[in-house]
Amino acid sequence: MSGVELLGPTAWGPSCGSAVLKALPEHFHVIEILDIELGGEGEHLWLHLLKRNLNTEDVARRLARAAGVSVRDVSYAGLKDRRAVTSQWFSIQLPGRPDPDLSGLWSDDLRCLDSQRHRRKLQRGAHSANRFVIVLSELQADREALDRRLQQIAAAGVPNYFGPQRFGRGGSNVVDAQDWAARGAFPPARGTRSRLLSAARSLLFNRVLARRVAAGTWNRIQEEDCVAFTDSRSHFAAARLVENDPRVLALDIHPTGPLWGSGEPSVGPMLASLERETAQSEPALAAWLEQAGLEQARRILRLPIGSLAWHYPSPTSIELEFTLPTGCFATAVIRELVDLTDEPGGGLESES
Repeated sequence: MSGVELLGPTAWGPSCGSAVLKALPEHFHVIEILDIELGGEGEHLWLHLLKRNLNTEDVARRLARAAGVSVRDVSYAGLKDRRAVTSQWFSIQLPGRPDPDLSGLWSDDLRCLDSQRHRRKLQRGAHSANRFVIVLSELQADREALDRRLQQIAAAGVPNYFGPQRFGRGGSNVVDAQDWAARGAFPPARGTRSRLLSAARSLLFNRVLARRVAAGTWNRIQEEDCVAFTDSRSHFAAARLVENDPRVLALDIHPTGPLWGSGEPSVGPMLASLERETAQSEPALAAWLEQAGLEQARRILRLPIGSLAWHYPSPTSIELEFTLPTGCFATAVIRELVDLTDEPGGGLESES
């Protein structure tokens, strides 16, 4: 999309080389981590599925047809990549009904790993994290430099950018959002409306984060900051932190940036001015988000990378394994390592 910057600068210097992502679906494996104890009874059938080369929404539609229910009765915790091998949970609401026969759905590309009943449906964002196993092929990089960079990001994290797939192919979601915002109107379809509002919010967040990266403050808590724990949506003033709080050094607490909406930014006056000024780089989108009834929220600026490990299966490939919190993108990790010469599969997301 010409003229609109979707991502900002990297934090740790020039790329260490280049590689290809997702030469095969098996090169991108995502494991959804769900810390919920299922009760074994109730009107909701929970299914743990392993899918290959299928997107989440398509699987939900298949489940609905096979179970004879509306697609609205099928829930999932988060969207997972299509060109990948992913394991994730779904739930189907079946009040007063026995388990449907879903055997006709299972194939080499879709398998059921577990099924249990539960009293509640699966909510969006209910999973605690996602584990990634990613192979980058056709690797051309200085291995020593790449190892040093990996050690650096394991210790210090990376900027928590929304990945390019949030914005659609070629930034199409942003283009569509700008068009609706210019008219002061909203798409009638709920799914489209949600997707475009999310893209607009993500763009403004990335703009604020880009300025903090350029200033070198994305990973340093300022006196005026609003901070949050990695796995919590609540936030609080940085002034409540003790000096040299070990939780900051351990990458448990981070500065935050705005998910734009109505209300004042939850930061001191100088940072609030920076955030408002950045939002006004897209005044129509900022006003549109407020008009939609969205309230200001916060997102961590620094992304900690859990249990990062790597090895080289061959001289021209590297396998990365790491865990990210929900709503965060593997793109943010990979772009600090290498340039991708080809992205046949598109998404790199650990989302909602």
